[in-house]
Amino acid sequence: MSIARHLIAMAALALALPALAQTAPATPTAAPSPAPVAAPPTISLEQAYKKEYAFLQAQKRELSERVAQTRNALNRDRDAAQGQINALESRLLAAKSQAEALSAELLRGDEQAQVIADNRELVNVTIEQARATLGGFGDESLATAGFAELEESAQLKQVFARAERTLVDFSRLRQQPGTFYRADGTEVKGNIIRWGNVAAYGVSAKDSGALVPAGGGQLRLWDAPGQNGGDSALALAKGNRISPLGVYLFENINTAVTEPEAKTIAGEIGKGGFIGYIILALGTLGLALVALRAAFLKNAGAAVAPTIDAVLRPLAEQRIDDAIVAAKRHKGSAARVVTAALRNLDRDREHLEDIIAESILHESVHLNRFGAFIMVIAAVAPLLGLLGTVTGMIQTFDIITEFGTSDPKLLSGGIATALVTTELGLIVAIPMLLLGNLMGGWAERIKDDMEQAALRVVNAQQEAQFSAQRKAA
Repeated sequence: MSIARHLIAMAALALALPALAQTAPATPTAAPSPAPVAAPPTISLEQAYKKEYAFLQAQKRELSERVAQTRNALNRDRDAAQGQINALESRLLAAKSQAEALSAELLRGDEQAQVIADNRELVNVTIEQARATLGGFGDESLATAGFAELEESAQLKQVFARAERTLVDFSRLRQQPGTFYRADGTEVKGNIIRWGNVAAYGVSAKDSGALVPAGGGQLRLWDAPGQNGGDSALALAKGNRISPLGVYLFENINTAVTEPEAKTIAGEIGKGGFIGYIILALGTLGLALVALRAAFLKNAGAAVAPTIDAVLRPLAEQRIDDAIVAAKRHKGSAARVVTAALRNLDRDREHLEDIIAESILHESVHLNRFGAFIMVIAAVAPLLGLLGTVTGMIQTFDIITEFGTSDPKLLSGGIATALVTTELGLIVAIPMLLLGNLMGGWAERIKDDMEQAALRVVNAQQEAQFSAQRKAA
């Protein structure tokens, strides 16, 4: 601001000096000359400029020094602040590294603590399982107060020691007095030979043999045909070994072993339930209809040849009435078709063939008897089997919803219904379809035979008539 003021003052002075020189008052000619006045001092513009310039230079140097001092102070402050920032960043990085190291150490500590807790839980579970297992064998040493006061390592040592001793005891045959049951439920006293904890034999004066669990820790004789359980039991009681050895291996003596159920046709059909019985009834009805139709078609087919043989002889002698009487002596579709042909021999050939076709068409109703119903049974049986399958699966899912899938025996009823009904439906449908088609083909062949027989009668009559005309000629 001082430099600006000085520059403005110098500019104003430079403008004012020429104006002052030009506006000096003129001396009038008539007036008397005044007394002489001293001349004003001369002002040097150059010197004024120099003084002002020197003053400005001094101001500039002063300002430059102050700017330099301020810049140096700012640089020092900035360097000091940057140093503090770097120190703080270093401390922050060190703190982060330390925090990460502490976090990793804490995580390792948690993992070790979890491993220790898991190991301790595993040790407790192992001890509890060993206590329950050995308790089932009559060893109650792990349930005493002294065992509970031991450290975990000592408890584990004792557990493994007792388990090893039990395994040694069970690895050899043991014989002791006891009772078991025969197949009829009679209780027998004798000796029980135990082979570890997976097999047993009973020896008594009444009966001997391999034993199976009967439930509740009891044993009964294994009544299996073709097994030498009695010989094996007697041989082991005497300390002898035989081969092969009749044995029944069981997993748990408290779970009763049931004899396998003998499979019968009635039992398998009963698994299909109500729908299974319906399919069976349709199959029985279908077989009865097939038998009736087969007998009917057999009689119809067998009557064709005798009818023709009875008709041809009188027809060759032009005795049409006798031929009609001979045809009526035979019963069946063939006799009725031949009779219709004999009664219309006086008509033209084309009309006669139409009459024969109409008669065969009328007899087709009798020849196709029961055929449609048999084919309906063949079509309905697998559909009923499919219905039983869907019903059985619905029962199975209802059981799963209520009881879950823990016991497969609960699911066997619905699955058996689903499979047995499908099986019964196919068993009924396949033969019905096959026999129905065979019966249909048989009926068509009988129709062809009747048509041929009727045409043979017509041809025989025309030949006889032609022969009679030739003789007359």
